[in-house]
Amino acid sequence: MTKTSPLSRPSRLFILIGATLLLLASTAFADDHVSVLKNGANIRSGPDTNKEILWTVFKGFPLMVTERKGKWAHVVDFEGDKGWITADLLAKEKTVIVKAATANLRVGAGKDYEIVAEVKHGVVFKTLATEGDWVKVKHADGTTGWITGKLLWPN
Repeated sequence: MTKTSPLSRPSRLFILIGATLLLLASTAFADDHVSVLKNGANIRSGPDTNKEILWTVFKGFPLMVTERKGKWAHVVDFEGDKGWITADLLAKEKTVIVKAATANLRVGAGKDYEIVAEVKHGVVFKTLATEGDWVKVKHADGTTGWITGKLLWPN
């Protein structure tokens, strides 16, 4: 019976380097924070217009791209729901959504600042700036303020 020799050190090193490069290349497109370009965009069960529509999203809705397949993007939303959307309906603009039941929109970055408004679960904002754990946001109606990042998705 002959014994096969284990991989040589150089071979193992090349395999390790190759695996690392493959991992980096695959994650370059993963967890890509995007927003939806128009109202009524369909999220589907697969990367094809013939696939079932799972739900519909509105302009500005934030999504995370977990995979790309041709002109399609596999996405996840703030509630963990997953589906496919055509990539031409996605923008690089960063938006966030309130994931808590309610959140206080404040004049400044901190709990000691006056509350501008109380916002509800599912409200979307454009991200303007960050300061520590706080995010300065702007609503479509023009209202701006600061919300603690732990109440927003993605954070």
